[in-house]
Amino acid sequence: MLVQFSMFPTGGKESASAEVAQIIDLIDKSGLPYKTSAMATVLEGEWDEIFPLIDKCRLLLRQNNRRVYMVLTMDDREGAKGRLAGKVASLEEKLKRKIKS
Repeated sequence: MLVQFSMFPTGGKESASAEVAQIIDLIDKSGLPYKTSAMATVLEGEWDEIFPLIDKCRLLLRQNNRRVYMVLTMDDREGAKGRLAGKVASLEEKLKRKIKS
């Protein structure tokens, strides 16, 4: 399963990077494969691994914020493994060149 999500506190702050950094720290320490970008993070794993982690991230933000905004998309493909890198590799194979990822 791949889950892409972005999550941030709302409430008037111009930058939430310090709080988002705390979330990335939780994700990094989880041991799950992930990639983060300027706009979202993609996790790879099973439902019972990913969603408790996302909930921990949400609760961490809620400690100091009354409102948290989150967007989440999911691709649940039975038996698929290594898709975080495999999907990009498949594109590169078809294009016969490296792409930015």
